[in-house]
Amino acid sequence: RSVAESNPWLGIGIFTDQENVDPLFHCVGRIHAGESRRKHEYVGRSPFAETLYLDSDVRVAGDLKDMFRLLERHDMAGAQVRYRSSPRRLGKYQIDIPQAFPQINCGVLLYKKCPAVDALFASWAELYRDGGFTRDQIPFREALWRSRVMFYVLAPEYNTRSIPLLPSKNPLPVILHINPLHA
Repeated sequence: RSVAESNPWLGIGIFTDQENVDPLFHCVGRIHAGESRRKHEYVGRSPFAETLYLDSDVRVAGDLKDMFRLLERHDMAGAQVRYRSSPRRLGKYQIDIPQAFPQINCGVLLYKKCPAVDALFASWAELYRDGGFTRDQIPFREALWRSRVMFYVLAPEYNTRSIPLLPSKNPLPVILHINPLHA
């Protein structure tokens, strides 16, 4: 609803196992009984040429037109994870990746359909499956490192992880990604 209210120009899609789907959604992809609900298995199936994937604990508070302009020069964009120097955030799987290439928060991903992004998504799914992961960021980081995707790191206001409490010189959040909002 926050996307539709703040960006009525934007088509909205969902993958779901629910029969009754809000007419808010322009495209509905079905998840059948017993199928995985892991995002890496669905992001590549977006019906849109340009997609902003949002986790269910995300609320959009501003205009996204400027954000989509990033896809004029880049294949994909996402924000770095918070606390990226913690041992949990430095986990590796098959290859040694420099700490200067941190994990990306996969709850807000902007991307366009192209062969490089398709290959990244296929690699992400393969690494996730083969590594027995339960969290998506370690295999995504490795898939991104191996890929040819032209990637852009989003400014913090496009994946704000806490509610700003005091007036600040920082830009106001455009996308809030806060766990208590989890639907």
